[in-house]
Formats: sequence, C-alpha cells, structure tokens
Amino acid sequence: MTIDTGLSTRSGIALPKGSGMGGGIVSGVFEQAESMRPTIYGERWAIVGGHPLVSEVGAEILRRGGNAIDAGVAAGFASNVVQVEMCNLGGIAPILVREAGSPEVQAIAGIGTWGASADLATIRDAYDGALPLGGVPSIVPGAVSGWLTALSRFGTMELPEIIGAAIELARDGFLLDPRTASHLARMGAGFSRWESSTAVYQPAGAPLEAGERLVQPALARTLQRLSDAAADARAAGASREDAIEAAHALFYRGDIAETIAAFVTDRDGYLTVEDLAGFRAEVSPAPSVRFGEWDVHVTPTWSQGLVVAQALGVLERRGIRDIADGTVEYAHEVVEALKLAFSERERAYGDPRFTTETADELLADEHLASLAAMVGERALPNLPTAPQAGPALPSTTAIVVVDAAGGAFSSSPSDTIDGAPVIPELGIICSPRGVQSRLVEGHPNALRAGGRPCVTPAAVIALGADSDDIWAAACPGGDVIVQAIVQAMLQYDVYGKSPQAAVEAPRLFGSSYPGGFHPHPIGESLVFVEAGFGEDVAAGLQERGHEIIDWPANEFDAGSVQTIVSTSTPTGSRLLAAGADSRRTAYAQAR
Repeated sequence: MTIDTGLSTRSGIALPKGSGMGGGIVSGVFEQAESMRPTIYGERWAIVGGHPLVSEVGAEILRRGGNAIDAGVAAGFASNVVQVEMCNLGGIAPILVREAGSPEVQAIAGIGTWGASADLATIRDAYDGALPLGGVPSIVPGAVSGWLTALSRFGTMELPEIIGAAIELARDGFLLDPRTASHLARMGAGFSRWESSTAVYQPAGAPLEAGERLVQPALARTLQRLSDAAADARAAGASREDAIEAAHALFYRGDIAETIAAFVTDRDGYLTVEDLAGFRAEVSPAPSVRFGEWDVHVTPTWSQGLVVAQALGVLERRGIRDIADGTVEYAHEVVEALKLAFSERERAYGDPRFTTETADELLADEHLASLAAMVGERALPNLPTAPQAGPALPSTTAIVVVDAAGGAFSSSPSDTIDGAPVIPELGIICSPRGVQSRLVEGHPNALRAGGRPCVTPAAVIALGADSDDIWAAACPGGDVIVQAIVQAMLQYDVYGKSPQAAVEAPRLFGSSYPGGFHPHPIGESLVFVEAGFGEDVAAGLQERGHEIIDWPANEFDAGSVQTIVSTSTPTGSRLLAAGADSRRTAYAQAR
C-alpha cells in the first residue's frame, strides 16, 4: 500500500510517498492522540487515586470482591501513608458515597470540629488576628471517623482487610518517586521547625531523595492498633459494624485521643478528650443541581463543593452549550460563573448547623437565575453578591471509585505535614484546618466552638437520567479544586471530550475573592490562563476587565481532576471510563 503523505518542507519540497506495514512516514492514516495519557476503560470497576500505589491498593480490594466503598476507604488509608505530603490520617476526608441502586448520594463529614473551649474573640486578640500553626488552629481529626463511617455503613469488608496494605506501606516503607520526593523536600521548609516531623521525613537530617525508602513506624503502629481493635472485637463475637466501631472508639475515646488532646493543649490549642469523644462524621443527603442530563451531587456547605453546583447552574442558564469551546466568550462565562459562586461562598457557606441559608435555597432555580442575570460583557467586581467581605496550606489528594453494580465513592482527603507537627507516639498530625475558619464575627464561616470550618476539599458524584449512569470526580488544589472540576465537567459533557482529554484540557483560575486559608487574601480580578488557550483568549479577557497572569501548560497548581464515568454501551453492558490528570501523580486502573 502506497500513500501520499501530503507533507512538504517549508521551502516546498514534497515528502516522498510512504508505504504501509511500517514502511516510513504515513501521514493521516492514524489520528493524533487526543490526550497525553489514554482514557482507561473497564467493565467491572475503575479507580483513580492520587498516586499509583494508592490506586493499586484500592484495585486489589476490588479484585478480591470488595465494592467501590471498600476500595475507596482502603485507598484513603493508603493515601494517608503514601501521600503524607498531601493528606494525613490525622487530617480531614470529605466523602460522597452512592450505594448501588440508590437514587441518592450521601455526604460523610470527615471534617473535624473546633474544641468546645475555642473562642473567636479570645484567639483573635491573643494573636493579633493571626492563627499561628502548631496547635492553635487544631480541630478534631476527622479523616479516621470518615473512613470508618463509610466502611461501616456502605462497605462490605472487614477493617483488617481494608487497612492491611496501609499498615505494610507504613511499617516496611515504600520507595519515593521523584515527584513525591520533591514535594517532601519542599514541605521541609514548613515542617523543619518541628523536630518530631523532621525525625520522620528527614531521618538523616536531609530530605529523602527519589529511590530512597520512607518508613513511618509510629504511623504503622497506630494503624495496626485500629486493625487489632476491630479484629479483637470480631473474635469476641461482635458484628462487622460493631468491630469497626471498636476501632472508632479506640481512636476517639481511648489513649489515642488522650495523646492527641494533650499534644494540642501543650501547644496552646483548644482540644480536650471530651471534644474527641463527642465527635462523629455525620452522614447526610448530598445537595444537587441539574446540569444537562445529570443530577450533580456535591459536598454540603461545610465544604466549598457547592461552588461546583452553583457555577454549573449559572452556566446552564447562561447557555454554555451554545458557546464554542476555547473562545474568549467561553473563558469569560466560566470565570464569571465561578466568581459569582465564590462570592456566594463568602456570603453564605459555613457549617450548616449554624448558617442561615440552606444548600437547597442556594441552589433554587430562582436564585441561580438571578445570579446568571448578573453576568455581562465586562468583568464583574469582586464579590458581586456580598456587600461586605471579611478582612497556606498547599494541597490535597483525591480518590474516585465506581463499580459495575453502581456503587460510587469520591473523596478529597487532605492536611499537609507542614501544617502541624507530627505527634511522635502516633505518627500523625492533628488537623490544622481551623485556618479555614474566619476570625470575623457574624461571618457564616466564623470560628465557632464545636463548629466545622468550611473547607476547600470537595467531592462530586453525578447520577444520569439512566439511574445506572454515574459520574464521579474529585481534585486537589485549595481554591483551584472546584474551578478545575467545573471545567473538566464542561469539557466532557458540553464539548464531548473523553474523560482523559477532559481532565487534561487547558484551564483558567479566577481569584477575585478572599482565599480559603488564613489570612484569606483577595486576588483583585486575577485570572490565571494556562497555556493551550490562544493569545486571543488572554487578550480578550483583558479587554473585558480581567487581570491576566500566564500559566505554563500542565501547571501543577491548576489542580489534578480525577474522574470516572460509568455508562451503558448500545448492547447494554457496563462501560467505565477513567481519567487521571497528568498535572500530578494521579493514576487510573480499571477491569
């Protein structure tokens, strides 16, 4: 077979004809790859974790017959070992779960609360409006309760089976890949102030290099104790659920809780054993918005997940499906919809037990229509829905899992090791997420005794018109998280890209609101534009009043969306398609 290449040099010399069977350059026979990585397809299950080892731990649970929630929890525990620079067993874990066949999605608040003695005015005055790291902003660790609650209520397997791989990775260690080693080295600038942290992550007095082994013996012992508590209870005749509860009691009511409380109190924090004993990761229905043929469920207002729902609601009402991808109009509409949603975060989001507006009210059709009507040709001012504004921890990771039966799990575990010192006896930090509370009286996200801060990590599970169609997504990246998820969802559902191409598509990041972390700086109409958008887009945005900052392609700070879409083929079989964002170490597996 001989084929005309259709190619020529710049000076006009035609390239000779090529032949098939690998016989030279054959232009146009095979299309260019649509993405840097392939979309991964499966029919029984799919998982995307923030690191290959995390994905492998979850995949092994799925191979052994576990459901999506079993795998998600196992991957979550593993992430607290392997991605300790991004999340921690003593940190947070906002979770969404869909049971197979259920028309609902449940939210699990693996987000801790301030201690009962914490007082806004006292803390603000004692530190001149600051929130010094080390102990002061420590809240009850929520991740363990989140993992155990998800496993008990929605999983099928025993805790020792689920937690075994995490124990091994902590006890025996694992070899650091170049990116994780680099992240740990950079984190050293923050955790080097704490001797207990450097003893673990710089055992020889210098950052570990790629190929070296990170061993965390104290963390392994803590995980082993949780496993043993469940195993002992089971051996004594307890049910699976009661055995998991035994592990929960050990962490939140036993000597582990005493150690956490004493460590935080010694560093001027506000936690007591009573605060830990009274904590439980609450389970509640996840709020949702209609977007195309999907009901998009998000984490409640103890998280910024509602930004995804409000922005999608605005964009749907603005006619985003009639706007060409990659144009100035597309970029402007996306930035403005997200600006409105972040203004709503500032105006109304907080622990739903204390706020005045509910998620249902914020997602009501009339309210979303009023927001959509505010968008014009020019950039809106900062905080367009909030007349008054109030006066860094770096990242997160993400896990999404879907199984063929229709079970789904989405989570963005977080809390980085430069945010608080390691508790030597336990090998964990105590969540410093109090830095996401506001020191402003009357603010919906104000610091409150016993209240949760509104955190940046979020999760999404969408259900399609066919109840078996599922779309799960999660992402790390602070204020970037929800912005990246919205844009990846647009790329898939509106512009027809595959899941992998959708998460790799160039992104924008607007910053015209107080940041999610203390001291909550405001970016004055800034828009970061990732390479891949044409120069005309950046210039057009600037003409409309946006302040442009150029980002390189594949920018780490643009987030790392992890997504799985489960649909039916024309023959009725299940098709699971997974995308793992190439901006970070996310990794997909499917069978």
